[in-house]
Amino acid sequence: MPLTMFVTICRRWAAPLLSAVLAGCATVGQAPAFSSFVVLGEQGAAVARVLIAAPACPDIVIDQRPRPMAVRAPAATLALRSTPSAPADSKPAAFPLLTCEAPLPAAGSYRQASVLGRVLPLPTPAPRRIVVLGDTGCRLQKNSHSYQACNDGAAYPFAAIAAAAAAWRPELVIHVGDYHYRENACPDGNAGCAGSPWGYGWDAWNADFFAPGAALLQAAPWVMARGNHENCLRGGQGYWRLLDPRPLLPGRDCNLAADDAVGNYSDPYAVPIGQDTQLLVLDSASTSWKGLKPGEPGYDKYRELYRKLEALARQAPRNLGIVHHPLLGMGADRKADGATVLLPGDAGLQQAFGSLNAQLLPDGIQAMLSGHVHLWEQVSFASGHPSQFISGFSGTAEDTVPLPERLPDGVTPAPGAQVEQFSSWVDGFGFMSMERLGADQWLVQVHDQQGRVRNTCRLDGKRSRCALAQVR
Repeated sequence: MPLTMFVTICRRWAAPLLSAVLAGCATVGQAPAFSSFVVLGEQGAAVARVLIAAPACPDIVIDQRPRPMAVRAPAATLALRSTPSAPADSKPAAFPLLTCEAPLPAAGSYRQASVLGRVLPLPTPAPRRIVVLGDTGCRLQKNSHSYQACNDGAAYPFAAIAAAAAAWRPELVIHVGDYHYRENACPDGNAGCAGSPWGYGWDAWNADFFAPGAALLQAAPWVMARGNHENCLRGGQGYWRLLDPRPLLPGRDCNLAADDAVGNYSDPYAVPIGQDTQLLVLDSASTSWKGLKPGEPGYDKYRELYRKLEALARQAPRNLGIVHHPLLGMGADRKADGATVLLPGDAGLQQAFGSLNAQLLPDGIQAMLSGHVHLWEQVSFASGHPSQFISGFSGTAEDTVPLPERLPDGVTPAPGAQVEQFSSWVDGFGFMSMERLGADQWLVQVHDQQGRVRNTCRLDGKRSRCALAQVR
């Protein structure tokens, strides 16, 4: 950072800051710690975000010209609201920092943008190298008696995965949802998670996502889908103030339970990625795998979502859908007697979408990218359905019940979907990459947490095929 810029920063902020930051101003070259990233929203509009404990937002410098950033959300401790946990296992969500933002010019119209001397990643009009990952937080959940060893880099490897994904040099990162998992306090005597932040405030969000994901946040712009862990009962407050690319609106912030019918749903949006192709980003935070009945609020909300999705899909001949809950994927669980049961795609979305289209998705969608199931998976169909990829294996405790190499006859993830190719990796951490080969063709690779390629697939139109049926 230039000395003159640093002195200006110190003069502007020194009086209100804590003593630790004041000490930083006394040392040339040191500035307040902050998180920065670029998120893409409606029609690919790029937004620069900065999360910083300071009395005012810093300037963003675009091609050497400083511009002010606006406050998206002020520092606040939010009143305790209903959560999935008992009040004794919950606490108010504290965000002792500003969320700052500024729109970026159209991709290709400027050479550099930076904040406090840190260069921001530049959006690419037609990205060819894309990282897809999801389900990245460390699970601390009393209701399920599930406490992941967040202090163990092998048991919770998101930081290593983010670094390996950054080293792959993507031009775009897609997160398919579920960023936040540290919901309840680590039990006394549990060394694996001892001292971990918990709850729905900044400290837990930082430990779960921003700190371990820092290398990848600086590597490329992001598309950030919303998962069920970001619904209003859980991490919704953090999702809306920190991640969503659209304006933060009163009532859509999950702060008051009375507004959850607004805060739990949002419209889909399209992100163009070149060659007449769009990413279509869907919010499925409040669907139910058990299904939604006609007349329930969610049923009507997701029917409305489908209608808007269909209209967006008509804008381009090729689309890749992004939704946290897979409509066309398979999971597995164990019964009490130890037998394996195969689980189809999300029933709530299938029912709502299926009431309007028996094929579930508009014809112009080539593939769906999802998470929620904590594994990697690919499914291709002979029935005209888009290929399904699940990339929910990037940090959260993995699913361990094995999937078969071939689905049994008659087993399908959705009504009418005829599976012709199926591939999976169960109980392994990593990320997925997509490299564009042509208008309708993508090279899809599965990487482990060190970045090594463990499986290679090809997406051609709606159909896909992988080299291995199972990664072992």
